Order: sequence, then C-alpha cells, then structure tokens
Amino acid sequence: MAWFKSSYSGTAGDNCVEVAVTEQAIQVRDSKDVMRPNFAVCRDGWARFVRYAAGS
Repeated sequence: MAWFKSSYSGTAGDNCVEVAVTEQAIQVRDSKDVMRPNFAVCRDGWARFVRYAAGS
C-alpha cells in the first residue's frame, strides 16, 4: 500500500496519522508504530470524517 501523511503534518515526522487508499476502504495507521495493525474505514465513513474535521 502507498501510505501518506496529511500535508498539515509537521516536518518533525512524529505524531502523525498515515492513510492508504485501497479499492475497498481507507486504511489508517500510526506513523510512530507502523508494526501495529492498521484499521480500515469505509470510503463513505472516511468522507464524513474529513468533512467533520474540516468543519463543514
């Protein structure tokens, strides 16, 4: 999977959430501990979360 961090993440590289987009879902993991299991969020659920986090 191609993991990426938000453009709002700082340059220090710590305390970031990374996401990877797959056909079925959005995968989410902690950048500090990539060996821990990631979790999946359905695309609709992720879109609702992003809208909420953006304040719209």
